[in-house]
Formats: sequence, structure tokens, C-alpha cells
Amino acid sequence: MTVDLSAMSRKELLQLQTDVAEALRDAELRERQEALKAAEEAAAKFGFSLDEIAGANRQGAKKTKAAPKYRNPSNPEETWTGRGRKPHWVHAALTAGMDISDLEI
Repeated sequence: MTVDLSAMSRKELLQLQTDVAEALRDAELRERQEALKAAEEAAAKFGFSLDEIAGANRQGAKKTKAAPKYRNPSNPEETWTGRGRKPHWVHAALTAGMDISDLEI
């Protein structure tokens, strides 16, 4: 299929552009549906549903909160995991001459 773009008006070219964008969206949707159907068939071949397989992967991706590694000696309720910015109490302790290992839990 060849289209002579040089013979088309600006209005016709804009309409063609809109039609092509719509056709691309439709083609992507069609391909996604085909891929989903193929994935469901592959999962069924092994005796699973696609939701069972996808759900198992999502559960393993949960992040857990990091355990604290350091504790403020003057206020034991203040802790720090060692990640991110240092709290003010860590800066104060280090400038006072304490070693970071002195703050470890």
C-alpha cells in the first residue's frame, strides 16, 4: 500500500495522522489481548490460572522496613537504620567525638 503524501492537503495529512494513531492504539489493544490469551493458555497448560501466578509474584515483592542499627544513647526511643540522611543526634554525637560504633544497637 503506497500513499502519495505529497499530493495530499494539510487537512488530509492531519486526518491521516489521526487515523494512523487510532489504528496503532487498536493494534496495540488487539496484541495485548492476544498476549493475555496466550499467557492464560500457557498457565492452564501447567494447571494454574494467570491470577495465581501473577499473585505469587506480587506477594514476594513487598518491601520490609529496615531494622534500626543505631540508637541515641541519651534517648533510646530515637533510632536510625543507617540509611538515608543522618539524624541530628548522630551528627551531634560524631562531632562530640563519639565513634559511630558506639551508637550501634
